[in-house]
Amino acid sequence: MSYSRQSMGSGSRSTRGYEFGRTYVVRPKGKHQATIVWLHGLGDNGSRILACSLITTSHFGSVSFCSSSQLLESLPLPNIKWICPTAPSRPVSLLGGFPCTAWFDVGEISEDLHDDIEGLDASAAHIANLLSAEPTDVKVGIGGFSMGAAIALYSTTCYALGRYGTGHAYTINLRATVGLSGWLPGWRSLRSKIESSNEVARRAASIPILLAHGTSDDVVPYRFGEKSAHSLAMAGFRQTMFKPYEGLGHYTVPKEMDEVVHWLVSRLGLEGSR
Repeated sequence: MSYSRQSMGSGSRSTRGYEFGRTYVVRPKGKHQATIVWLHGLGDNGSRILACSLITTSHFGSVSFCSSSQLLESLPLPNIKWICPTAPSRPVSLLGGFPCTAWFDVGEISEDLHDDIEGLDASAAHIANLLSAEPTDVKVGIGGFSMGAAIALYSTTCYALGRYGTGHAYTINLRATVGLSGWLPGWRSLRSKIESSNEVARRAASIPILLAHGTSDDVVPYRFGEKSAHSLAMAGFRQTMFKPYEGLGHYTVPKEMDEVVHWLVSRLGLEGSR
């Protein structure tokens, strides 16, 4: 299978002033049936994907990479268009204020983690804007690794609520979400927000979510992946699937990516996958 890869420009500025980096596109070989925005982790960019079978990690980033084309060409998903944006460079509390690419500000992962709602909303809006140009007959989804998984899950809660954290309308009709080795921002108040409206609860119940996490992850500990899945299910996201991987650290392996492929084919009803 072969794909053409196209850059969508040097970057864009959100309404809140964040300067997003270059976006890369991997076009489908077959009939275009779905588009997925795939989101990198802390310190990475859209041209390099953390989902590599052999990597070593530091904080939320990695010290060795594989290109998006290498990863995506290896997946038997000829009907999916992949959009790989780059996060803004900003000071990150976890790194003592050192600037690097990050979808939002984050400190040490803990039960008391503060959510950077402004940063989360800005990135979720940027991702939604990328998907807004897709044809109406194409199913759209979001996925990511580590911090990328966190912003994917946050975007999914915005879809269910019909609004961003600041109250502005969220208008993208998401059809699937994948989160690898990540966590759920805003989990404490999610259930009460979802239960506030029958329409919100309906949207939450309608979207399939696949979460996967390694039990030996020492960057985003396994318990936060498990807690994220539990919080989503308890809030009414009934189609949440959680897959633990025994002994896996903060990286992916072919078995996990195979699971992602099969899940996407099934949930999106893709045709012609080899």
